[in-house]
Amino acid sequence: MITNSQFWWHLSRSTGVVAWILMGLSVLWGLLLTTRVMRAVDRPAWLLDLHRWLGTLTWSTLAAHLVSLYLDSYVQFSARDFFVPLTSTWKPAAVAWGIIGMYLILVVQITSRFMKKLPRPLWHALHLLSYPAFATVTVHSFAAGSDSDKNWFFALGAVLVALVFVLTIARVLIARQPKDAPQRRARAIS
Repeated sequence: MITNSQFWWHLSRSTGVVAWILMGLSVLWGLLLTTRVMRAVDRPAWLLDLHRWLGTLTWSTLAAHLVSLYLDSYVQFSARDFFVPLTSTWKPAAVAWGIIGMYLILVVQITSRFMKKLPRPLWHALHLLSYPAFATVTVHSFAAGSDSDKNWFFALGAVLVALVFVLTIARVLIARQPKDAPQRRARAIS
């Protein structure tokens, strides 16, 4: 039997932070895969495997976050509080951001498992939900997280958001280039 009355609170707190970090890393690895900004040293198969693994770890850690919140006695969450936005009596807006993020993560994860069975444009559109998922989970982390007033948490958030932002801009700029841009650059250099 667990004797420390704060065990579940510490576990929910840590799994929430870890799930957010894993999600940010999964988005970053997906961006590294699509932008190929590290082309000289990356290997697409390795990046894809790591991207998938980070997504799976995100979902697993999110599940641990929910279970530990449910078992914690400080705030009495019902099952409905975890799945219906704005029903929680504790910070309803902050919890709602987390619920929306959870549903978006779920859509991305499930459709990723069926990627080869879905039409590519549909899968791609659904996979792009990882951007608003990351944004909503970030808002949830700062609005509901008990560590959000700590310097290390703010620094971590700033780094994650900045990296996702910069690589997203790189992805948009690369996507706007004509498909034959690398060949034209190579011809221009020679």
